[in-house]
Amino acid sequence: MNRNSVYILEDRGLLYINGDDVKGFLQNIITNNIENVSEDRSCFSALLTPQGKYLYDFIIIKHKSGYFLDCEKKIIENLYKQLNLYKLRSKVDILNLSNEFVVANLTKEKFLELENSKDENGFTIKFREDPIFLDPRSDKLGARLVINLEKLYLSIKKLGLEVSDVNEYYNTSHELGIAQIDTNKLQDKIFGIECNFEELNGIDFKKGCYVGQENTARIKLKDKLNKRLFAIKVLDGKINSDEITSENKNLGKLLINNKNPFALLKLEDKSFNFNKDLKCGDAKIKVLRPNWI
Repeated sequence: MNRNSVYILEDRGLLYINGDDVKGFLQNIITNNIENVSEDRSCFSALLTPQGKYLYDFIIIKHKSGYFLDCEKKIIENLYKQLNLYKLRSKVDILNLSNEFVVANLTKEKFLELENSKDENGFTIKFREDPIFLDPRSDKLGARLVINLEKLYLSIKKLGLEVSDVNEYYNTSHELGIAQIDTNKLQDKIFGIECNFEELNGIDFKKGCYVGQENTARIKLKDKLNKRLFAIKVLDGKINSDEITSENKNLGKLLINNKNPFALLKLEDKSFNFNKDLKCGDAKIKVLRPNWI
């Protein structure tokens, strides 16, 4: 990433949630603690099934009287419907603002040049009234700006940034082991804790009840985490199966099959041997070691 690069994340969508009951509404359903989200602190979180399986992940940003949810755009309508199912009688309004606001990514170095910024994951400031924050999952993903589309290019000019190829950003995310594209492929197939949400600051084990909390806490407390989601890279050949093998032994399953693929892989003694020779169908693959290991 060039210091002055900016990536327009057009495949991200934004919901805005506000109302008298908004804080309690979110606290009862998400994996992280909404009490820790403020004007100067954003967080990563998720929505799980009652069994603790993955449904959606998003970044929560405090803005005015409510909260933005920054999530993958292709799932935003389903997330909108899911949140409305939980709404019941809560005094909460849920708006899809994806056609009005956009997410842009810039480097950590550029963020730290801004007045009042701090080198802390999730730290949030305002740039001309719009929230900009270091990614709460990993500072190696840089900073995110949530901004009205009409103001985007003027702000890019004010910051002295140059629009760059968004694939550079997603390649970096893949190398860090953070899935952001085609996350719908994970739905109901993998436990939230297997998505490395703890390592990515997406779960608060002290907050109390939320949807899927019981199984998530049981896996954590009983040390039953036997699989993890890892980024994989094709070294040679073609993927024509979803089975991951080593010496004809099944080690896991390919879940996201795009140019930045991810697989759910079995752990051995709570760890993974990244030097193993692996295959996925006819393809020779390697597992990328994430920065949180």
